[in-house]
Amino acid sequence: MLDAARLADELRSEQEHALAQEKMRKGLEVTVKDLQTRLEETESAAMKTGKKAISNLESRIRELEASLDDETRRHADSQKNLRKCERRIKELAFQTDEDKKNHDRMQDLVDKLQQKIKTYKRQIEEAEEIAALNLAKFRKAQQELEEADVSISVI
Repeated sequence: MLDAARLADELRSEQEHALAQEKMRKGLEVTVKDLQTRLEETESAAMKTGKKAISNLESRIRELEASLDDETRRHADSQKNLRKCERRIKELAFQTDEDKKNHDRMQDLVDKLQQKIKTYKRQIEEAEEIAALNLAKFRKAQQELEEADVSISVI
């Protein structure tokens, strides 16, 4: 009987222990289910957030690519304008050199013409002096002739 009582106590104790273990197991199952639900909600939220972040990043990439394309076009236009301006500068420099050469040639011609003018003026002055001398000689000769005529007519 003692063994039976002891076995009955052990059985009760094991049954209580089994009940406690069962309660603990059910509590843990509820906790596991709760944790799984929270995990799924967290994963879902993370997934939505991740998709939203990816969508935002893809949108930003498109904007940056568009901006890069615009900047590339502006750069190409700037390069084209730079080449045009450099070509124009070379043309103007060449034209300036030609104008300077022409100016130098013209200045030489002007100098030569001024020299000729001076020579012609000097020749004109000399011719005027000679003409004045000849005129004076002519008048003197005419006056002498008149005086000789007068003296011949007086005689």
